Amino acid sequence: MALKLEYKVLSVETHGRVLHGIVSGKLEKEDYDLLVPEAERLIEKSGKIRVLVELIDFKGWSAGALWEECKFAYHHLKDVERMAMVGDRAWEKGLTVFMKPFVGAELRYFDVSERQAAVDWIEDGLADSAAA
Repeated sequence: MALKLEYKVLSVETHGRVLHGIVSGKLEKEDYDLLVPEAERLIEKSGKIRVLVELIDFKGWSAGALWEECKFAYHHLKDVERMAMVGDRAWEKGLTVFMKPFVGAELRYFDVSERQAAVDWIEDGLADSAAA
């Protein structure tokens, strides 16, 4: 069963062990009130999870949102097995390269034209995979 929640610039769905987020605009602290509980439920249910993030006209984070991101990462990066970032801007690709040494997950960036490759990579090896 897929769960879909929406709040401002954020859409979050879960498929098996995959958390799929679509982010557009600027993330605010309140957006993490949606994201964090959903991610924690999936981690509690599934153990290690995989994350697919699609950035559509992404404008970055407010200071409060960046703090929430750091707190989540500190507590849960060990729970993320793979993370795929899909975007269309050079700075988004650069952000992914910058993040690699700091995350325990296997992390890859895909251009928006390679979205299906990102989905395939995230789902590779999952017995209960469902299309994202």
